[in-house]
Order: sequence, then structure tokens, then C-alpha cells
Amino acid sequence: MASLDVRDELDCSICLGIYTDPVTLPCGHNFCKGCITMLLEKQKESGVYSCPECREEFKEMTSLLRNITLCNIAERFLSAQPALNGNEVFCTYCDSSVPAVKTCLLCEASLCGKHLKKHRNSPEHVLVDPTTSLENRKCPIHKEVFKYYCAGDSTCICVTCRLDGNHQTHQVDSLDNASEKKKQALRNLLPKMTSSRAETEKTVQKLHAQMKDIQDKAAGKTKRVTAIFRDLRTQLDDLEKSVLTRISEQEKQMTCSISDLIKQMEIEMDELLRRMRRIEELCDLTDALTVLQESNRKEFFDVGKKDCNVGEDYLKIVHAAGNLDETVIIEILHAKFSDSITTTKKDIYIPRKSYKLDGNTAAKSLRLSLNGKRAEWIKPAPGSSCADSPGRFQDCSQVLSTLCFSSSRNFWETETSDCGEWRLGVCYSTIDKKGDTSYLGCNNKSWCLSKSSNNRYSVIHDRREIIISHNISCNRFRVSLDYEAGQVSFYELCSPIRHLHTLSATFTEPLYAAFYVFGSNAFVRITT
Repeated sequence: MASLDVRDELDCSICLGIYTDPVTLPCGHNFCKGCITMLLEKQKESGVYSCPECREEFKEMTSLLRNITLCNIAERFLSAQPALNGNEVFCTYCDSSVPAVKTCLLCEASLCGKHLKKHRNSPEHVLVDPTTSLENRKCPIHKEVFKYYCAGDSTCICVTCRLDGNHQTHQVDSLDNASEKKKQALRNLLPKMTSSRAETEKTVQKLHAQMKDIQDKAAGKTKRVTAIFRDLRTQLDDLEKSVLTRISEQEKQMTCSISDLIKQMEIEMDELLRRMRRIEELCDLTDALTVLQESNRKEFFDVGKKDCNVGEDYLKIVHAAGNLDETVIIEILHAKFSDSITTTKKDIYIPRKSYKLDGNTAAKSLRLSLNGKRAEWIKPAPGSSCADSPGRFQDCSQVLSTLCFSSSRNFWETETSDCGEWRLGVCYSTIDKKGDTSYLGCNNKSWCLSKSSNNRYSVIHDRREIIISHNISCNRFRVSLDYEAGQVSFYELCSPIRHLHTLSATFTEPLYAAFYVFGSNAFVRITT
């Protein structure tokens, strides 16, 4: 017990552990250097320092003196207790720190092997593995050791609890029996949990594979788009060089022509100046005969008309030369851009087709436009009829497209009415043509985007509906079909375009674009 008393004297009151590098305050109390330093640093803000044990205050940050004697005692104590740790339970009756092998709940004492042999072996003395936590093993009301388990209340009870009136009608069992039953119940759960974990692991593996597939596809698309734009930049660079070269050639050609005209005009100017001087000389002569002979020269009288015509011709040439041939430049740009766009479309765009509605499948309640692009709901007149067709819808106002799709990627864009109901999607030609199962989405042969009369948007397949949470802001939509990938995607053609949902399936038959319309003034129109 003496060693335990010494152990208590070696505890730091801050960290409650054995001193580490102990120091002494002016009041005489000792603390770990790290503990007291941290505390004093926190007190620095208030400007008042105090001992955490006696509360004596210090006006200034005191110097911490190392307690060498206490440090040596702590180190020797630790070296003499190699087995000492926070989880060790020691014998209550031994003077030294001897590890306990059992704890008696009745005696509230831990026992080493020596004292365990002397301990009374009776039912009242309940022995458990060494522990210091005894409160959770006793009844909080009667302070007795738990010995029974009440299945009715799912709680452990003591002898007194069992004898009072609260548990007499309940199924009560000993702790050991109840524990075995619980263990068996837990063992029974293991196969189910193992199976569930295996299924979850398979799902995780599939998700990892799907994520890897998406990443690979994204990497492939990124590589392809990067190559496309790199090629576009190269083509634009080449186009820029070509256009600039053409402009430079035109400039050189035009400037050379104008330069030749300038030289010719300068010669004409010099010739006119020479004639003007000769005329001035003739005007100054007193010799009448010379004046009359010289003035009859033809070059003097032709100069006005000739020079006027030459000037007009020069102005026309200069005017023509002053305008570069922009038409040629525009044609070059148009041709190059057209080629680039055509090439790019082949790489990243889905080729558009001419989509039309098949009148042979249209219900009697639908009126198709002459171009086969628009379907409008009408209230059938009594006795009205149309030619019978095995593919015509009977009970729902639906119509299919003339084209079918069994490969590659395709898309079509549609404008819808603000009022009424409509559905856009795809279906097999073998879809029912009458009855409740003929509606788009109400069977396993169709996939659609739906708008109800109360403006609720959803995607439907095989009667399973998924509500679209987005706020739909326009009435233009795109249906995109990737047959090989087994995907039907729906987009809202707002700015920017927004993806609404993608339905996945394994397609086994050719698919047709399908449309459903119902309600006064309700319509759908194919815009592609």
C-alpha cells in the first residue's frame, strides 16, 4: 500500500498523470512543465496569473523552477512499474501493484491469483474479468448485483427487483441463460448479414465498374473533343494564313497597278507642262509669222479632250483598284467554315433525319398537319371514323413516327402546348393499341416524358413513375435515343440546355418515336 500512497503524491493535478519534467510555482505546488506552461499562456490574456491548486495570484509571469528531486522520484517510480498503464487492474489486497485476474462484484474487490484461492466460492460472490467499472453491474435502485434478465422489459435486474411486483409476471431468466439466447439470436443474424454484405459488395463492385466505364467514356470523349478543337484551331490558323495571303496578293496587285498609273500620269503631266511653257513663249513673241505657224500645231488643240478622257479612265481604274475583292475573301471563309463544320458534325453531332408522324397509327382524336409534323387533339364528332389500320391506336390519342430505330444514336426535338396533357418518348411497334396498357409508359414496351393536366412532369416506364423535380421553364424538349447503350434521355431546351432524366433498358425490338396528346388546344409538334 505504501507504493500506492507514493503513487498518489506523484500525480499532476492538471493532467492527473505522473509528473513529466515537474516544475514548482512560488506557492510551492508542483506541475508538469507542459501543463502549467499551457495554463499560464491562457491566463496571459487576463494579465493575472494564479496557481490552479491554491489560487494564489502572481502579477507577473513567474519563472518556472525545475524540481529535480521530484523529477528523479517520478522517473524511478516509473522504471520500477513497467506494467503500469491505464488499462491495468491491480489486486485490492496486495501491497504492491500485482495485476488482478478476477473482480468480485459482491465484495467490490479485484483479486490476484493468490487471493482468488482464498476467496469464498459461493453463489453470492460473482466473479468477472478484472474491471474498475462496477456501477454499471449493479442495480441503481437497490445497489445489488445484477443476476437476472427480464425479457419483458429488456433490462437486467437484481434479486430484489425480481421479488417486487414489477417483474413477477414477466419472463425472467438468469444472466448466463439470457446471454446464451442473445448470442444464439446474434449468431442467427450472421448468415443474413453475410448474405446482405455479399450482395452489397456485388453492388459496390458494379458501381465501381459503372464509374470506371463512365470515366473511360468521359476520357474518350475528352480526347475526341480535344482532337476536334485542336484540328479546328489548326484549320483556323491555316485559314487565317490563306486569307491574309490573299489580301496581301490583292494589295500588291492593286498597288502595282496604281503605281503604273501614277508613273503614266506623271509623264502626261510633264508633257502638259512642256506644252504650256511653249504656249506661253508663243504668246510673248512679236514675230506674227512664227506665232501663226506654231499655233496651228495639232497637239495644242487635242489636249483638252484627250486629257479629259485620260483623267476619267484613270479615275475609274483607281476606283476599282481601291476596293479589295471582298467577295473572294468571303467565299474562301464560307467554304472553309462549311468544311470544318461538316467535319465537326460527323465527329460530335448526331445526323438529323426527317421525322414525320405516321397517319396509319394516329388515333381518331388526333388531327395531323399536312407536313406530318404536328398532332393536335380534337374531340371526335359522333359517328366519325377513319380508315381501319392494324397499327392504329383505339383508346388513347397517340401516334408513332414513320421512322424506326434499331441502331446508333438519334434525337428529335419537339414543341408542346402549354395546356392539356402530353407524353413524348419511344415504344415498340408491338405495343398494345387499345386498353389501359396502350398508354405510353403504362407497359414494358414504352419509355416517355409526361406532363399531366396539373403541370406535373415525370418519366414513366412499366407504370413506374419518377417525378421531375426541376422547374420546367419552356415548352421545347429533346428526346435522345442511344440504342446500343440502351438509354433514352430527355432534355429541356432552355438556355442553357438542361438534362431532365435518362431511362436505361435493354432494347430487343426496333423503336419508334411516340407521342400522346389530350385536352382542348393541346398539341405536339416535331421541330427537327
